[in-house]
Amino acid sequence: MAASLVAHSPAYYIKKRLLQNTPAMVGLFFIVVALLIALLGYAIMPDASPNANHSIVQLQKKAPGFSVWMLRIKKQTIQPAPTFLHKWLFGQELPYQEIPVQSFRVIDKFIRVNPYVDKRSLPDEIRIFPLNKVFGLELSNLETQRSSSAVLQEKVKKTSLFRKTYLLGTDRAGRDVLSRLLLGTRISLSIGLIAVLISVSLGILVGSIAGYFGGWVDKVMLFLMTVVWSIPGIMLVIAISLAFNSRGVWVSFVAVGLTMWVDVARLVRGQFLSIKEKTYIEAGKVLGLPQSRLIFRHILPNLIGPLIVVGTANFAAAILMEAGLSFLGLGVQPPTPSWGMMVNEGFQLIGTRAGLYLVLLPSICISSLVLSFNLLGNGLRDAYDPKLLLNNA
Repeated sequence: MAASLVAHSPAYYIKKRLLQNTPAMVGLFFIVVALLIALLGYAIMPDASPNANHSIVQLQKKAPGFSVWMLRIKKQTIQPAPTFLHKWLFGQELPYQEIPVQSFRVIDKFIRVNPYVDKRSLPDEIRIFPLNKVFGLELSNLETQRSSSAVLQEKVKKTSLFRKTYLLGTDRAGRDVLSRLLLGTRISLSIGLIAVLISVSLGILVGSIAGYFGGWVDKVMLFLMTVVWSIPGIMLVIAISLAFNSRGVWVSFVAVGLTMWVDVARLVRGQFLSIKEKTYIEAGKVLGLPQSRLIFRHILPNLIGPLIVVGTANFAAAILMEAGLSFLGLGVQPPTPSWGMMVNEGFQLIGTRAGLYLVLLPSICISSLVLSFNLLGNGLRDAYDPKLLLNNA
């Protein structure tokens, strides 16, 4: 009897209702998985070159599951090994060149390579490399002279020849689609995070000023919100890109964030207009509390719930906006992988065998991540509903 009368804080009931919301938990699980993929980045990618941009012309537009033998040949110039942090953030230039092969033979001190040729392509010319150019094969001059061609050929097979499988195929430049999809997760989540931080910060600033002071200040801020609201997001992004004289990835982050703050500002303004009329705020004014204390200690904490909900919705909207801008060529620029840009590349191949999956795979990623944020946002909205909290209490 006594246990049933134990009072809990509102946070307890919010957490309880959120955990009981199965769609929201599914969405949260998918977001956590996407976040782990973004954090691990190059560490889990089959192609760990910068921007997953290692292309092999002979392997353009291959279907998922395609497999081929690869021979690694040393590059003429080898970059110094990067630090762990640099490799984690930006990838690492491969110290070797990968050559897809059908067969090869070792003759004296040379290796004769018969390159892989697609059935639809013209035969490629045979290539010959010195054995000391084979990556991973360490032989002294004496060992090369004493070993037979058959022995050297077996050593090449063990050290420098491997079977490479493209689980999700390749794009029209011969790049690994799986690696670019994984790296695209980092781009989408980064843009969503930066956009939400910018929109929430700017929205709280403008909305709180308008709602707390009211009068002519409120009218000016409301006019500013209305003007920005009436301008299409694409036009704002173009204007911001022109102002910065750049179309880089960071400009895309800022541009998307600056187009989404009005929703937050209108919400904060409405909440301020309502909360500042409460009795405890009036009492604080009578007691002579400074305005900064009233705003930051007594009003803004009451907006945490609604801000979390609108921030989650803006996260999904930012991912969609970035994908749309990249599809149009106004967002992230090549060779940085973006899901929207990958959809555009696949769209240009519609009608070919590879066009379908090159459009479908990044589209599934965009839809799944946006749906997950929307499901989580709906769950947070229900969990923060005051009526439901009162019923639980």
